[in-house]
Amino acid sequence: MCGIVGYTGHRPAGPIILEGLRRLEYRGYDSAGIALFNGPEEFYVAHATGKLDALVQRVEGSLPPAIAGIGHTRWATHGEPSDRNAHPQLDPDGRVAVVHNGIIENYEELRRRYGRGPFRSDTDTEVIAHILAGDLEAGMDLLEAMRHVASEAQGAYSLVAIASDDPGRLVAARVGNAGGIVVGVGEGEHLLASDLNALLPHTRNVTFLEPGEFADVRADTIAYVDIEGHPIAKTVEVLPYDPVAAVKGPYKHFMLKEIFEQPDSALDAIRGRYLTRPARVEFEDLAFLDEALAKSLTRVVLVGMGTSMHAAMVGRFYIERFARIPAEVDNSAEFRYRRPVLDEHTLVVSVTQSGETVDTLAAMDEARRAGCPQITLCNTPGAQTTRVADGTILLRVGPEIAVASTKTMIASMLLLHGLALRLGRLRGTLDPEEEAAQVEAALHLPAAIGEMLKSAPLIEEIASRYASNEDFLYLGRGLGDPIALEGALKMKEVSYIHAEGYAAGEMKHGPIALIDERMPTLAIAPRDEVFDKMRSNIEQVLARHGKVIALVSQGDHSLDDIVEDIITMPEVTPYLEPMVTVVPLQLLSYYIATERGADVDQPRNLAKTVTVE
Repeated sequence: MCGIVGYTGHRPAGPIILEGLRRLEYRGYDSAGIALFNGPEEFYVAHATGKLDALVQRVEGSLPPAIAGIGHTRWATHGEPSDRNAHPQLDPDGRVAVVHNGIIENYEELRRRYGRGPFRSDTDTEVIAHILAGDLEAGMDLLEAMRHVASEAQGAYSLVAIASDDPGRLVAARVGNAGGIVVGVGEGEHLLASDLNALLPHTRNVTFLEPGEFADVRADTIAYVDIEGHPIAKTVEVLPYDPVAAVKGPYKHFMLKEIFEQPDSALDAIRGRYLTRPARVEFEDLAFLDEALAKSLTRVVLVGMGTSMHAAMVGRFYIERFARIPAEVDNSAEFRYRRPVLDEHTLVVSVTQSGETVDTLAAMDEARRAGCPQITLCNTPGAQTTRVADGTILLRVGPEIAVASTKTMIASMLLLHGLALRLGRLRGTLDPEEEAAQVEAALHLPAAIGEMLKSAPLIEEIASRYASNEDFLYLGRGLGDPIALEGALKMKEVSYIHAEGYAAGEMKHGPIALIDERMPTLAIAPRDEVFDKMRSNIEQVLARHGKVIALVSQGDHSLDDIVEDIITMPEVTPYLEPMVTVVPLQLLSYYIATERGADVDQPRNLAKTVTVE
């Protein structure tokens, strides 16, 4: 999760940018940097690895009185955490400085085509500065050059650039759904940031860049255009003084905001962990999990509750597939009461959003008494599970306010995928080529989630036709099974509709008796190895006059003429499909809940963290 801050105006930019970066520290990062215009065609640039304090100490007493600049906090993906890989990145001549949030998927090809000299970093970002500098030299202005970059660079990302030959000007771009940009509108000054928190001390008048939009920002003007250069009219939103409402931004509910943050949530989970050159997965707090321990493991037990347990069910598949260790999933509340067989060769992995769930803590205590090594996946630094476990994998998705978990599930599944890859490498069970393919696929995942979110208007329309139903059935096979359970849970949580999730093969063993025209079925039916069996299940529902909403792969039209509604998912490797297929199920439950007038963010009878049995 990268933090971006930019300023142009009449005040010294350096302190404002550093203050903005400080307000984004909660997002997590491993390095920071700043670029300020410092006189005739010259930038003042400073980078520091580690916390922001290191950058503040490095620039203390040396910040120029520049009135425009950009700053950044970075999680490493392409290139290790280091000063040379920190942002802002510059072209070889120091003409353009760029900060970047997201992933440039074809950066290696762009390096070959547009490199203007030796590359000083290992990042996917530096090539953007090279392209911009080349375009400026060819006579383009900075906005035109940024539009050219967006047409060439593939992926989901946001960029902000400043050029030494027009230093009071910032140009921002948003491509795809990952990495948002907020424009802060002031008097004689304007700001840019990746998060509202960085802007609120200075202005509550903002606009939000949508995918495919660009902002050309000067101290006294802002212009918005699309990829073709056509002007866009945007209305300035005045945020309320209520800090809770302000943080919601343009969203009606926190749940919807957090669903739409999921491309960034995937980025948050990936950064600094899914690494290239060579392709591998590393975790910052798993030093204890060395090769000897990994090889001595005979079993992995994953524990969690609710949404976390569904994520653990996906993780079980990954661990067995990539690390070749027998794995099982237990409901934390039941785990200790069945006197589980545990020993020092059993790795216990707890999955928990808060790190304070009482049943999960009790399960971890049972594992501790048996001498099991333990890892916890948690979104809250310093939470109780992080103090009990031997190692922690932080989800790093920022605060999740809505009671119904969404973005924490995406991160949990993705990081369990990473943990399985890490175990597979340590145990020697994972082919390096397959490891590289999985890392590459994960780097593409934020863009795929962003594509899935484009179906929101269609899903809202579908929801309006099913909001009066009182029962719902969800069916899935393989990796779709836990997602069916999660879809049903979300429907129950926020819309108060009775819903059941089943492995599709289980349907004929009981649930089929419930099916009629009043009970719709959502079928998770990607074009995978069990598609034909899933189609058979769908036909059995239709034969009993049930209505079917089918979630299908891009380009698959085989169900178009037989089911009631089709939702198409973008292309993604089958192993990562759960992180995409869960998104439309979240949206469906949200839109049905709002149609029914339910309290989406704080559903009745529910609490965000269950701290009592």
